[in-house]
Amino acid sequence: MCQHQPPCPSADSPDREAAHLVAHFPEQGWSLLCNGVLLFEDTGELLPDGRVIAPHRPLGAEHVTTAA
Repeated sequence: MCQHQPPCPSADSPDREAAHLVAHFPEQGWSLLCNGVLLFEDTGELLPDGRVIAPHRPLGAEHVTTAA
């Protein structure tokens, strides 16, 4: 699917979100990546094979622990 050189990560790759944007619809809350992944603004994903990746937002500052 990807025509970029070097090719973008596949939809099964852990770094799949690094693929190039093909379509971006911020008013609807989603983007399509060149590897076929639908990326939602809540950080959830829909993979080309229909699998759903639950949102994985980073923790807010109130949940971050810092070393002394």
